[in-house]
Amino acid sequence: MDQQLVRQHLFNNRTQLYGVLDGVMVPDLPNRLYKGQVPNYCLLTGDLTPDMIYAAPYLVYLSPDSKFADWVLEESFGKHWGIFVQSPRSMIEMRRHFRALMQTYDERGNPMKFRFYDPRVLGKFLPTCNGGELKTLFGEVSAFYTEAETNDALVRYRIDNGKLDTTVLNKES
Repeated sequence: MDQQLVRQHLFNNRTQLYGVLDGVMVPDLPNRLYKGQVPNYCLLTGDLTPDMIYAAPYLVYLSPDSKFADWVLEESFGKHWGIFVQSPRSMIEMRRHFRALMQTYDERGNPMKFRFYDPRVLGKFLPTCNGGELKTLFGEVSAFYTEAETNDALVRYRIDNGKLDTTVLNKES
């Protein structure tokens, strides 16, 4: 997908752009965040083993003039590295929100990890949600963005009048 178009959709003056990146999918993510001095929070809590530090999801602030953001936007499509999030809220508020989404329960009440930050999961899950579930998942998120299954477009998810609005953004959008 055209990087100029991606940047045009993701960066605006009304919201912050965050990435929720999957340490399992992004090569050497914790070291890249450290070396690039990228504002970030691990979404897992407690003392983590070294393996878990590298497998954890991270909330990352993506600045329009950041080399790290450039790298993510250039390299992530087709690799399922994570999702992009627009929100007017602070990174601390977004961390609290996303940490609350990390655990869900199966039909028997057993806890499970919810990998909402995997674009393949989010893209399939959102259309199944009712209005209340959408409200919970979105919280103060203005829009979620994922790579399209075909990797040649960006998909934007927003709530419009209590319903999910899904827009595929490609070169013609």
